[in-house]
Amino acid sequence: MQARATKDVLLQTPHLEEATAFYRDVLGLRVFMNTPDMVGLDAGAFSLYLDRAGSLGPVLEFLVDDVAEARRDLLDRGCTVKADDPSIPRLYMRDPFGLIYNIGQDPHAVKDDPEPIRDPEPPPHY
Repeated sequence: MQARATKDVLLQTPHLEEATAFYRDVLGLRVFMNTPDMVGLDAGAFSLYLDRAGSLGPVLEFLVDDVAEARRDLLDRGCTVKADDPSIPRLYMRDPFGLIYNIGQDPHAVKDDPEPIRDPEPPPHY
C-alpha cells in the first residue's frame, strides 16, 4: 500500500452554520462549496471541509489504489475502522496513536500494469 496525502482537512461539528461563520468571517476563508451538511472553504494550502455529521475530530485524507486492500493492511497493523462505506469507496480509520484518517480510493489508480503500446512497424533508420 502506498498512501498519498490530499490537500483536504475535515472538521466535524453539529454547529455547521456557526462554524462556517467563524471560518468565513473571522479567519476570512472563502466558501467554495455549500450543501446542507457540508461546507468547503479555501484555506490556501489546503481545503477545509466542515461536516455536520459525527465527531471524528480533525480528519486528514489519504488516497490509495485499493481501499479494501488498505483496510486489511491497516487492521493487521493495529488500526481500527471507525466508519466504512464501500460504495464510495472510503473508510475512516483510527491509527494506533488515536488519530483519525479518511482513506479514499484514488480515482486515477491503475489496477494492473497496462500492456506497453507498441508501434506495428519499427521507424525507418535514417
